[in-house]
Amino acid sequence: MSVESVVAAPIAKRVPTERVHHGDVYVDEYEWLRDKENPEVIAHLEAENAYTEARTAHLDGLRNTIFDEIKSRTLETDLSVPTRMGEYWYYSRSFEGKQYGVHCRCPIEASADGIDAWTPPQLDADTEVAGEQVLIDSNILADGHDFFALGAFSVSHDGNLLAYSVDTVGDERYTLRVKDLRSGELLGDEVAGTAPGATWSLDGTHIFYQTVDESWRPDTVWRHRLGAANDADVRVFHEPDERYWVSIGATRSEKYLMIWVGSKITTEGWVLESDDPEGEFRVIMPRREGVEYSAEHAVIAGADRFLILHNDEVDGVKAQNFVLADAPVSDPSDMTLLIGHRDDVRLEDVDPFADHLVLSYRREALTRVAVWPLTDSGYGELRELEFGEELFAVGPGANPEWDQPTLRIGFTSFITPMQVFDYVPATGALLLRKQQPVLGGYDSKDYTQQRDWAVAEDGIRVPISLVWKKEFAGEGPKPLLLYGYGSYEASMDPSFSVARLSLLDRGAVFAVAHVRGGGEMGRLWYEDGKTLTKKNTFTDFVSCARHLVDSGRTAPDRMVADGGSAGGLLMGAVANLAPELFAGILANVPFVDPLTSILDPSLPLTVIEWDEWGNPLADKDVYDYMKSYAPYENIEAKDYPAILAITSLNDTRVLYVEPAKWVAKLRATKTGDAALLLKTEMSAGHGGVSGRYEKWKEVAFEYAWMLDILGLAGE
Repeated sequence: MSVESVVAAPIAKRVPTERVHHGDVYVDEYEWLRDKENPEVIAHLEAENAYTEARTAHLDGLRNTIFDEIKSRTLETDLSVPTRMGEYWYYSRSFEGKQYGVHCRCPIEASADGIDAWTPPQLDADTEVAGEQVLIDSNILADGHDFFALGAFSVSHDGNLLAYSVDTVGDERYTLRVKDLRSGELLGDEVAGTAPGATWSLDGTHIFYQTVDESWRPDTVWRHRLGAANDADVRVFHEPDERYWVSIGATRSEKYLMIWVGSKITTEGWVLESDDPEGEFRVIMPRREGVEYSAEHAVIAGADRFLILHNDEVDGVKAQNFVLADAPVSDPSDMTLLIGHRDDVRLEDVDPFADHLVLSYRREALTRVAVWPLTDSGYGELRELEFGEELFAVGPGANPEWDQPTLRIGFTSFITPMQVFDYVPATGALLLRKQQPVLGGYDSKDYTQQRDWAVAEDGIRVPISLVWKKEFAGEGPKPLLLYGYGSYEASMDPSFSVARLSLLDRGAVFAVAHVRGGGEMGRLWYEDGKTLTKKNTFTDFVSCARHLVDSGRTAPDRMVADGGSAGGLLMGAVANLAPELFAGILANVPFVDPLTSILDPSLPLTVIEWDEWGNPLADKDVYDYMKSYAPYENIEAKDYPAILAITSLNDTRVLYVEPAKWVAKLRATKTGDAALLLKTEMSAGHGGVSGRYEKWKEVAFEYAWMLDILGLAGE
């Protein structure tokens, strides 16, 4: 008996709804699916889940096998490299059979001196740690909840208090609590409905936190005095402009509290001495449309300075890839240029320490880190840290102490599990503290990673990163998974994945198309893939796919495309543009109905998104352009590849209704018999299910589906 005769594909009813903008009338037959309070909507989603389960039931054994592979390669009982903060080493533990991490600390060895005082203890996961204190056991907090996420985790400067927050629904609204680490008792302070972060005043008397508006935009910073009633909390900053979101934190030196206000193209900073928590924040530099900047406190030649990264004009030329300047704290506008603009280097961050600076930047589509010593008179000689792999990702890790003599950094690649180093600027020593364990005899020499380049429609060269297992390097096209994102200047940097081995070891090639709209090749790379150049993101991906076919690496019947969120928009657009290039498309929480969403200012985060996509409400050209690529509006009666769309009912960023509508319209419109599946997590948010074992099961579900499409399900 066929699967289809047991469970029929759900056919959503059609309820025509007119959408009229700029004289254009669009009839949407599936907008009714937006009302998740409607039992008929929930019944439809459950029917789609049942259909997906039936159509993939033959993969149950493979899913279990992949889950077991991930589990068997993972050291389930493990701990992170301890990080020194104050008089304690902080670290997290994981335990076999437990879904979530456990946050701990132990005291610094009293007799340790010099560099020894900054050398983390070699803790054994199976050995009792002297003086260990459990700060948060997320498994206990998650007990009885289908979903759990830890938001804030902030220890007061004196080490006595912990502010933390939890979300047990998946809607990214957290409840903030305070724990006394001396007694282990929870204090009476509790604030519901916060954004995830929390920042202490230097004296530990106040906590600063954020709340969000009805559109889930962090818009307000509050000050809570420890022990006071919540109705006494003071609103210290509110941003009424719906294009901007707000955050609060502290400088690395902890001398200043900083409020940051940002849109997609403009930033503004406010500063307050952290030993004066009830004082007034003052603006660093007033916002100017299109100018972004960040500021960090440093002590240069004995003077308090702000190190300012910005993209304003320098000598009449826009510093698109950012420059670095310093300025007196008393007058941040009086800037002295330290590092000028380069077309081939995108400056991203600066981290000041007591005696050196750490620069993070991009060159040739790869992350870089350099250390810049500080001298009595100012700045010493800049030194870039070098690594011997063709593809890699490197960046600073947890470095909470201002005067620490070491720099914690992380290094990884497609073939190198995450390595944690302490770099010693004074000597140049690079000390390996831990490498991510991979059980079962993993050897990086069995795998190859490589950079390739495709040529886009307009002649631009687009980087592609690839990794595969050497034993499958013979002649002929290979099964290949092509991943893409391409939005918000986010970069898809090379990184190791234990789970991915289940693909590579079966003969699949994993590739990343670094398309425009991302940040891999600098700010212009991003600018050329947003608003009225957004289509470059989609055509770049198609060009990468064609290049991989034309070069013989793969074939259309052996290639699956994969992307999530804004990368899911990419998947939807590619499905319309070049369905013949792919055997399958996996779209996670896909933004496939962008025009409907961006036209509705009442939806979460819509107004903020106008700088990324344009404002189709106010601008007919933007409306027409978005409508010309929006996946939902451009579904046609033609053969599509197999599609698996995965979403979450409680997602507040990309609402479940987008993939639900997309799949419903595809099913009613497309030709051919390729399977079209929708899977909805009924108790999760944008990040999907919570808990590591549940996440492994989800990965196993996706990988089994992909391997089946690639013809490797029996491997």
